[in-house]
Amino acid sequence: MTTGAQTPTHPARRSRLRTFLPLGVAAWLVLEIWLLILVAGATNGFVVFLILLAGLVAGAAVIKKAGRRAFRNLNEALNKGTAPTSGGGSGLMMLGGLLLMIPGLVSDAAGLLLLIPPVQKALGRFAERTVERRLRAAVPGSVGGAFQQARMYRPDGKVVQGEVVRDEPGGDTPQDPRPPLTR
Repeated sequence: MTTGAQTPTHPARRSRLRTFLPLGVAAWLVLEIWLLILVAGATNGFVVFLILLAGLVAGAAVIKKAGRRAFRNLNEALNKGTAPTSGGGSGLMMLGGLLLMIPGLVSDAAGLLLLIPPVQKALGRFAERTVERRLRAAVPGSVGGAFQQARMYRPDGKVVQGEVVRDEPGGDTPQDPRPPLTR
């Protein structure tokens, strides 16, 4: 079957993230298991079970609370007719709750760290600056370029709606949008 999609002319390169992420996850899992074995050796297996159960319950409670807060903020913003604000760290609270729910001591420590408001503010500012910097440096035609194009406004503050139309040279005759499928 042909779909009309062009095949890439350059070989795909593996990014550093795709190379090191599986190694990092494997190292993290080994560390979590090793720490749980250490705690079980120092106390007993029942204490480890209680620690893991407490993390699960606390994480679920944090996610529930953060979800309610985010939903309440969204409803208030919609009732006022304004755009929703940054949720007050609800996303980072949910991430902290999720890390608490994942079995392990390192993930519990990271989850508890994300529940501290100054850490949430610092990470929120860092993430915002990083996203803005990446969007400014985005190459036209990339995913970042699409986000950058979607933020174009008129001088009066209204969003300009439109559609991209490409003019192909020598293409006065209309063509089908897709070539026919062959068997």
